[in-house]
Amino acid sequence: MSKQIVYTEQAPAPIGPYSQAVKVKDMLFVSGQVAIELAPMGDIQAETQKVMENIGAILKAAGMDYVNVVKSSIFVKDMNNFAAINEVYGRFFTSEPPARETVEVARLPKDVNVEISVIAVQ
Repeated sequence: MSKQIVYTEQAPAPIGPYSQAVKVKDMLFVSGQVAIELAPMGDIQAETQKVMENIGAILKAAGMDYVNVVKSSIFVKDMNNFAAINEVYGRFFTSEPPARETVEVARLPKDVNVEISVIAVQ
């Protein structure tokens, strides 16, 4: 199996032993992105916007865009933020949005409020 590690300085460097994304054939697996640049956290819409911008930068580094995303996973600390996250998230997927799940979790890395990972196909 041949795989390509995708990295861009336009998104935060990984905070652990993982890659921003890995491309295998025509599939791109983007690791969970968080808005660590926005400390202190608090504005869920600003966090979501930055996370989506980080994902966009990684997609671009792999020669893709949001239209290539077929699956996303959203992890949130508070499901009461679901509507606010959707409002921002929806701006990036205006037609034919990807499959998705949203899961409430007890805690996220760096105490952020939202983390999003995606799978894209070229």
